Amino acid sequence: MSGPLSGYRVVEFAGIGPGPFAAMMLADMGADVVRLDRASSVEAPAPTYDFVGRGRRSIAVDLKHPEAVDLVLTLLENAHGLIEGFRPGVMERLGLGPDVCLARKESLVYGRMTGWGQDGPYAKVAGHDINYIALAGALEPIGRAGQAPTPPLNLVGDYGGGGLMLAFGMVCALLEAEKSGRGQVVDAAMVDGAALLMTVFHQMSAQGTWRPERGTNLIDSGAPFYDVYECADHTYVALGAIEPQFYALLRKLAGLSDSVFDDQMDRDRWPEAKTRVAEVIKTKTRDEWCALLEHTDACFAPVLSLAEAPKHPHHVARGTFADIFGAVQPAPAPRFSRTDARVERPAPRPGEHSVEVLTAFGFSKEDVAALLAAGVVASS
Repeated sequence: MSGPLSGYRVVEFAGIGPGPFAAMMLADMGADVVRLDRASSVEAPAPTYDFVGRGRRSIAVDLKHPEAVDLVLTLLENAHGLIEGFRPGVMERLGLGPDVCLARKESLVYGRMTGWGQDGPYAKVAGHDINYIALAGALEPIGRAGQAPTPPLNLVGDYGGGGLMLAFGMVCALLEAEKSGRGQVVDAAMVDGAALLMTVFHQMSAQGTWRPERGTNLIDSGAPFYDVYECADHTYVALGAIEPQFYALLRKLAGLSDSVFDDQMDRDRWPEAKTRVAEVIKTKTRDEWCALLEHTDACFAPVLSLAEAPKHPHHVARGTFADIFGAVQPAPAPRFSRTDARVERPAPRPGEHSVEVLTAFGFSKEDVAALLAAGVVASS
């Protein structure tokens, strides 16, 4: 394995959404991530385009089998961390709660991914990204003036506030465990992470520079110089010329000479200015605007689709997207100058590496055969 986390081993309990995304991040960085799949899933078809599942090995275990708990604890003895995304209390009922696991290996980092957290009035109820960001105060400000809040895909709760926060928490706890020799629980809640992502907006609100009315502020589509506009060919471009010098350049290059643009921060004139910008942008195609504004300090970019983005020259030059095992997908990020991160393997089929994992974790051939025969472990 390559990457800055090479040498670390993490056991991931199979799940959906942010937990697997966190595990993908760790695997991209070189950690040996072993996914614990259900034994019953070994007959499932091979995964197709499972980008988030990349970089793992899979062992399939029947967690209801009497011998399963001891097997998992033995695996954890040879691991640095654990990731699980069940509702609070499920791991405890399985006999694999933090107290049991940390008693078996004191230095284990026990990562828990939930929507609401391990405690609190909402802790045991179901939810999805949209619910978590709503309660966190992250959904209400997103949207245009006079319209309802707009769900920002599931980037803020699941992946930004959830998966990325868990991956960050795991690395922090792994570093601390190296100094103290003691592990701990990482309680990553999407509602907490989404709230944290809103820090700067709480700051602006406290400073009096953020209006509570949606779509009336500097970077929420209120300002004419920070918005998305439709072109003549029904594609879109994004403008973000906040600083005066960038705003002046945008005006010059785009021909925004009307007096309505003279006082950039006159909020009373923003609606009129937005209408005028929209009219000007609509006079050219996206390609024509790219020819005029790309590679300048006008803070401009074309709005690209999922299919278009990987082909853009900037992404091609940086390798932002890559053909990984026959499918174009986002490459690992961030970049490292010495310990290069890369995807070591495609997403596994459940149970694909059961024998390999058990052997790597110190089980003898006889032990492996016995576990397979007893149905504790399944192999595809």
